[in-house]
Amino acid sequence: MEPFRTLTAVAAPLAMENVNTDQIIPARFLRKPRSAGYGNFLFNDIRVSADGAQDPDFVLNRAPYQPARILVALRNFGCGSSREGAVYALHDCGFRAVIAPSFGDIFFNNCAKNGVVAAVLPEAAVADLLRQLAAQPGAQVTVDLEHDAVLTPDGARHAFQLEPSRKHCLLNGLDDIQLTLRHEREIAGFEQQRYGRLTWLA
Repeated sequence: MEPFRTLTAVAAPLAMENVNTDQIIPARFLRKPRSAGYGNFLFNDIRVSADGAQDPDFVLNRAPYQPARILVALRNFGCGSSREGAVYALHDCGFRAVIAPSFGDIFFNNCAKNGVVAAVLPEAAVADLLRQLAAQPGAQVTVDLEHDAVLTPDGARHAFQLEPSRKHCLLNGLDDIQLTLRHEREIAGFEQQRYGRLTWLA
């Protein structure tokens, strides 16, 4: 997993509440391997019209926001099912941070496990940021995980907090497996002692 420290990038405003994981990536695409490119299916059913053409009104289809690596949304982003594919789709499309007043609990946890920062800011701060991004298409935002802050286009600084263990893993690029393997020696030592005491296990 790629470490996350500070990201300054174009931010895309998605002024929608209660965006669920089926909207982020519809369930029918989860049958595909991730190597198929989950980013290709991000927001498919609200990004693409019935005839298969991209909806020009959808924010990510608009030229100034196409390089975006930060997404800003309204409350309860990522609610619904527990599918980890929702975070895969965001990550594979280049998004490394999502800013919102609140998140679905499982989605929030899945973000940290897959190298995406989910930053919770007050509703008023998010509403103001959405206004700035709509008024200045292509404006950049900084997500500074090392200093727990979001810097907006107007120069304002907003603090956010992540649980220390989540922050540690994101800063160091550690998923659950990599975190466990850091203790490989201790695990091997414990297993050796355990089998020495409980020989019947072997």
